[in-house]
Amino acid sequence: MQLVLATPNVFQDKLVPAETRLAGLAALVHALSAQAPVRRPSAVSTKHVRGSRREEEGWRVYDKRYWPGDRPGQHLAFAMRHEDLDLLVLKRVFAALPRAEIEAVIREAPTGIPARRLWFLYETLTGTQLDIPDAPNVAAVPLLDPKSYFTGKPRLSRRHRVRNNLLGTREFCPVIRRTPALVQFTESRLADRAREIVGKTGAHVIARAASFLLLADSRASFAIEGERPPRNRLERWGRAVLQAGKYPLNLEEVLRLHGVLIEDMRLTQPGLRHDGVFLGGRDPEGNPLPEFIGARPDDLQSLMADLLAANTRMRDEDLDPVLQAAATAFGFVYVHPFQDGNGRLHRCLIHHVLAERKFTPPGMVFPVSSVMLDRIDEYGKALRAHSGPLMDFIEWRPTPERNVEVLNDTADLYRYFDATEVAEFLYACVQRTVEHDLPHEIDYLRRHDEAMRRLMDAVEMPDRVAADLLLFIRQNEGTLPKKRREREFTALTDEEVRQMETIVRQAFEGFES
Repeated sequence: MQLVLATPNVFQDKLVPAETRLAGLAALVHALSAQAPVRRPSAVSTKHVRGSRREEEGWRVYDKRYWPGDRPGQHLAFAMRHEDLDLLVLKRVFAALPRAEIEAVIREAPTGIPARRLWFLYETLTGTQLDIPDAPNVAAVPLLDPKSYFTGKPRLSRRHRVRNNLLGTREFCPVIRRTPALVQFTESRLADRAREIVGKTGAHVIARAASFLLLADSRASFAIEGERPPRNRLERWGRAVLQAGKYPLNLEEVLRLHGVLIEDMRLTQPGLRHDGVFLGGRDPEGNPLPEFIGARPDDLQSLMADLLAANTRMRDEDLDPVLQAAATAFGFVYVHPFQDGNGRLHRCLIHHVLAERKFTPPGMVFPVSSVMLDRIDEYGKALRAHSGPLMDFIEWRPTPERNVEVLNDTADLYRYFDATEVAEFLYACVQRTVEHDLPHEIDYLRRHDEAMRRLMDAVEMPDRVAADLLLFIRQNEGTLPKKRREREFTALTDEEVRQMETIVRQAFEGFES
């Protein structure tokens, strides 16, 4: 079988570099009309390229010596050697190619490393066994190169002589590339540093810091969704977050958390939704203008079971906790299994994984939602990096209820994804909470306590009055506001007021609010 390899000017909304030909997955997807986004497409130049490869506006452009040929197998081999692993694209390409074509590729080099990896992936992703005898007894090779990817525990496939070290399962599998940023993060010992900070701080201060950080995270998580709930709802959700990691993460626990989040279910369907869901706006008639569409209702039961099974595998195989949290929590929010509350539950799952894996100190919650709120544009970009390209492959129509109904089979769009970018984003958020938010809050409490002690030594007063005095002076940049001086604190002399102001300024000198 030969491919019709006419290179278009534009491939999946990307302008194809001049004087190049599509190669690898991009060539296969274009020639076979496979329904999947190629996120980092490759092209081979018709000329020589300095350094053999260059990056050009989202493309990897290779020297003309890399041209693989006109057969699908040659482009599959190119993809296995030179491109990032993309399970979704491979599965869609496998479905579009005749089995005989795959068999021919493997028979040409049955002991070759790319052929064995391709063989394993074909049979694993399609559930179909090719008419090929088991591989000869050669040295087994890892499916993913541990130098390029974060990997799971290797499991030998004797048939293919391949060690399966994917992070997930055939039904749900994220991929995380070993980028310089993630390598640096995973080697930074953030969990140890958090424990060191907590260990050097008194239990009373830590308890108050933990309470404040929990409330800040809860408030921010609602704010991301554009909500300002009453204090009792914040506290109820905060208590649920504080329980993270105490119970196994299964569907029953996810449903319990959803019930805590949305206590009044009169207008919200409890449990996994029975209809479509989308994020985006509406036209003047109220019809949906989706920017993202969640999984079909019929797929939710299996997708959630498979997601949670993959999470258990990553936990049991000791994947870095923050990487596990990113893969599980962002996988959840892409599926979007509930009518409402998906975003807050997605962030709660981050806390669950970090607590269960003992990455966070006991009783402590890193306020990652607060950092996400501060970096809301980066957060949105990280989410859209995966979800945005999927929209071209989701067929849908509006319903009479002004919802969306998905018309094609989309389950695989949510089963396989590259979690590298969201892992980098989440790790950066965790880093800020450990290196800034936690020590900052502890420092504030120490200064606050010192100021309170000195204020009450200077003038005898109740704790509440001293706390109000401190707050008013801090809010007014070191001086007591005139209205407060004339109202609540008329009993103080001018000298005493100046003394109070000096105490507060000294206590908080050099502190960044």
